Amino acid sequence: MKKKVLSFALAAVLSAGLLTACGSDASTTAAQTDAAAPESTAAAVTEEAGSESTAAQEAESTAETTVESKGKVTVAATSVPHAEILEAAKPLMAAKGWELVVTEFTDYVQPNEVVEAGDMDANYFQHITYMESYNEEKGTHLVNAGKIHYEPLGVYPGKQSDLAAITDGAEIAVPNDTTNEARALLLLQEQGLITLNDGAGITATVNDIKENPHKIKFVELAAEQIPRSLPDFDFAVINGNYALEAGLNAADDALAVETSDSDAVKKYVNVIAVKEGNENNEGIKALVEVLKSDEMKKFINDTYQGSVVPYEG
Repeated sequence: MKKKVLSFALAAVLSAGLLTACGSDASTTAAQTDAAAPESTAAAVTEEAGSESTAAQEAESTAETTVESKGKVTVAATSVPHAEILEAAKPLMAAKGWELVVTEFTDYVQPNEVVEAGDMDANYFQHITYMESYNEEKGTHLVNAGKIHYEPLGVYPGKQSDLAAITDGAEIAVPNDTTNEARALLLLQEQGLITLNDGAGITATVNDIKENPHKIKFVELAAEQIPRSLPDFDFAVINGNYALEAGLNAADDALAVETSDSDAVKKYVNVIAVKEGNENNEGIKALVEVLKSDEMKKFINDTYQGSVVPYEG
């Protein structure tokens, strides 16, 4: 009897122990689950906070890189190469806070008229000698705000391809307008083909030729006609812009070109022109600075390969 009671007592103790053990596992699991929940929530909160922090940093970074707008600079230009150069300059102007607005023209009169009238801030299409002549003729008040580039005249081969071996009586086509004819003759003088009268300079014409040892025949044509007439002549002197339009490259195709230190280039450098009194406006100064920057010089050199050359002066 005592043994039976002892057996029941032992069984009760074991049962209680088993029940206690199961209860302990469940409690521990629940406790672990409960403990894990705050950690998961904390991680989510941390992640959310991190996301907000990143967004704040991005917003701050954007705020730092946003440039305050200073206004617009309006420029009248002819298409090649002037408007193309201005289009490339737009991002650099924007980085300085200026919106560059370019309006293209196909003639050489309206760009000066709109600047003189104050309808536009500046123009970019003409060389300095043309601007000065225009002022004298029209009574306008345009001034140079910055010398940007020049478009060198080049001597191009036609029937012959070696200036040093030019034959007597060879025909050379030159522009028939006063300014570009003088440039052509000065370039040919630099090559030792002719000698001009003393003091002829940038007003020289064929009548100013003092020495012509090869008895060259000069044929005067409208500048824009010369490229398509090139095969008819032994050589031809072609303006940079018309050479570009004809698919000619001064650096690769010309036998001789104007150099940056020549008197002709100094007189025919292309400028940013403004009405007198506006040359020191903040927007104009920013435009000139951008156009003379290393970035724009590289763009001009890479794009035009010698047919348009940045002015170093």
